[in-house]
Amino acid sequence: MTTHDYTDPVPQRATKKKRPLRTAVLVLLGVVLALAALLAGYLISLAIAFETKTNTIEPAFPDSSTRPERTAAAEGAMNILLMGSDARPEATEDGFTDSRSDTMMLVHIPADRENVYVMSILRDTWTEIPGHGENKINAAISLGGVPLVVQTVENMFDAPVDHVMIVDFEGFKGLTDALGGVTVDNPIAFESEGTEGEFFEQGPVTLDGESALKFVRERKAFRDGDFQRVQNQQLFIKGIMSELLTAETFTNPVKLSRVVNEISPYLSVDADFGALTAGSLALGMWQVRSEDVVFFTLPNLGVGTSPDGQSIVVKDEEAIARIAEALDQGTLGEYVDNTNAG
Repeated sequence: MTTHDYTDPVPQRATKKKRPLRTAVLVLLGVVLALAALLAGYLISLAIAFETKTNTIEPAFPDSSTRPERTAAAEGAMNILLMGSDARPEATEDGFTDSRSDTMMLVHIPADRENVYVMSILRDTWTEIPGHGENKINAAISLGGVPLVVQTVENMFDAPVDHVMIVDFEGFKGLTDALGGVTVDNPIAFESEGTEGEFFEQGPVTLDGESALKFVRERKAFRDGDFQRVQNQQLFIKGIMSELLTAETFTNPVKLSRVVNEISPYLSVDADFGALTAGSLALGMWQVRSEDVVFFTLPNLGVGTSPDGQSIVVKDEEAIARIAEALDQGTLGEYVDNTNAG
């Protein structure tokens, strides 16, 4: 028979050591992972909206064997041909479109992604349209679709166009409202034409969606017509960038989602400009602000008359040659600074 000495001390169960630091780290890690999952889901939703709602321009480029190549000095830079129209573009199998390219801009983004240079090309600029002789540059899209516009611009500057975007002006309405309005510093008071014309006073003006359309479309109210209209379009796009390129917009998921969803249906892009390319470009330009975006108009020698009697804008061939060299050497910023073009 076994005896027990009940006077012996009862063995104590070892107490579990508290590890508050490890617990805090695990909680923090869980929060970070949850936020990362939310952010990933949000970015995926933006990408899906962009991919599914934008229209694809196909084809967008001419035969690659005839296109200029980028020089080593300009490696990493990007040129985007931006066109605006009053009607949503409807591309056909051969690349033609029924829309009018009333606005044309070459957007140059240097390799360092620290600035953006936006050069407007007046629609009546008289130039060589490959395979069709001389004509207004605006005629290229009706003569050969988007690929011919790209070829015309590439030949003019002997520089490659990397991407193409066409924006239907109707998209400006929703985009402007999604941003809560866009403010421009209007240089000239004017009233837009039509029965629903609107008066725009000189000085700072905050535009809503409907007003924005009238502001960017108007040309008949000005003595110099398209010249002033192009300046107003530049002011408006700069105003949009002032609203977009802010921490407030980038950190406001609701606002940013509204922007993407409002503009995407009115945006046509080349097949290679998908959500991944757009996102990568945006990430590389995260430090760019509106003051880093420089607008200027392709230099010209004024208004003239074509051999067949049309009113045209005469190119400044010497200035174009200097711009072509700057694009080749990756020094467009220096050209703009030295010529006070911006």
